[in-house]
Amino acid sequence: MTRKAPGILEKTHLKDRLVDSCKARKFIDGVKGRDEENGFSFQVLRESESKGIRARLGILRTRHGSVETPCFVPVATLASVRSLDYSDLASLGVQSVLANTYHLHLRPGDELIRRLGGIHKFMAFDGPVFTDSGGFQAFSLGFGREHNISKIGGVFPDPDKGSSTKANPLRRENLTKITEDGVHFKSLQDGAWHFLNPEISMRIQSNLGSDVIMAFDECTSPLSDYDYTKTAMERTHRWAQQSLKFHDPEQAIYGIIQGGWFEDLRAKSTEFTSSLPFDGIAIGGSLGENKQDMHKILNWVIPKLDLRPRHLLGIGDVDDLFEGVERGIDTFDCVSPTRIARRGSLYITPRAGGCQKNKFRIDVKALRFKEDPKPIDPYCSCLTCQRYSRAYLWHLYHAKELSYFRLASIHNLHFMLRLMESIRESIVHGTFRELKELWLGKALSEEIPREIP
Repeated sequence: MTRKAPGILEKTHLKDRLVDSCKARKFIDGVKGRDEENGFSFQVLRESESKGIRARLGILRTRHGSVETPCFVPVATLASVRSLDYSDLASLGVQSVLANTYHLHLRPGDELIRRLGGIHKFMAFDGPVFTDSGGFQAFSLGFGREHNISKIGGVFPDPDKGSSTKANPLRRENLTKITEDGVHFKSLQDGAWHFLNPEISMRIQSNLGSDVIMAFDECTSPLSDYDYTKTAMERTHRWAQQSLKFHDPEQAIYGIIQGGWFEDLRAKSTEFTSSLPFDGIAIGGSLGENKQDMHKILNWVIPKLDLRPRHLLGIGDVDDLFEGVERGIDTFDCVSPTRIARRGSLYITPRAGGCQKNKFRIDVKALRFKEDPKPIDPYCSCLTCQRYSRAYLWHLYHAKELSYFRLASIHNLHFMLRLMESIRESIVHGTFRELKELWLGKALSEEIPREIP
């Protein structure tokens, strides 16, 4: 597959550099020689010079190519970005994808994927592939399912709808059993029980052959109290050490910071995880009652990190990208763009009426679009907007035509990828502040400390 290269870094002709600091040297020493084994490296090319902004431009190199950061990573849960094929991903300029370890283990099976040449060959994608560890399913199939709450959508409601930490009365069976040894999962397909622990998760990810893997962790719920969150965090720390012991050295591995929305626990997890020789750092788990809490958590964590790449797990709304990049996040993954596309929500830019109030979306299945001849966004250059009208998409959705899913997903992913490209350009030109204000209609967040303690 030949991918469309965004080319921002090449066009700017920036000289590669690593910021000179004690923590930079500590990072280099801590992973010395690993880049020769797994082909992985990360370089910070430029950091924002504006007060209160930690945004940085970088390049993440793997055995299967490079990723220009900050970057949005589309989710390919079952080795597929739903409704899209390799040519769609190539034309969109998708740099990398994230696949799901737990679900691919169940079907078609990680051993089968290994026998067929690994995940890149299996899904005909030649770019970098991330895989999660299966730890998120400890929450989504457990406490999240039992209390009908989700990290995507349910955790951060609209401010006028109350706290997100109130359990939904609609409950379903908890499909997990978490012990010190690992996590037992009950399959939604056949009801059989499966077991994951650090060693098994590392073996599955090795069989998949992804470029960047995640340490096995326990993702806690926003409803978890301090004591349970502390216990789960300490268990995650022990699992992190085991993950390093059992992981395939040909794969880059990220450690995951946990600790819920408790400042002292986040500080402890940040210190512990950063002390281990991981290739990168991910931030996971419960992120509080609302988005302001998430911003506080990032403010607690990121200033304590060194130069290794930083990934924010499972978060990716428009405002999240700006707020995360502003604080120094390098990569994001989220199912939201393609999931909401399949449900009728399509992104629009500020020029087309997008704003925080409407979440930069229109609901194309609404009756008012039945005879609308305009494209989704008149200023969008994606295939869908260049060829089709809102009325046509309204028709496809209500007729349950499968082509709707492809056209809607193409548009939403194009939107997110071009937004990230604009963000990278703004870091190059020193205009991130203005770009954020244009999109979010507000000044920068509370001042973020630039100096690393």
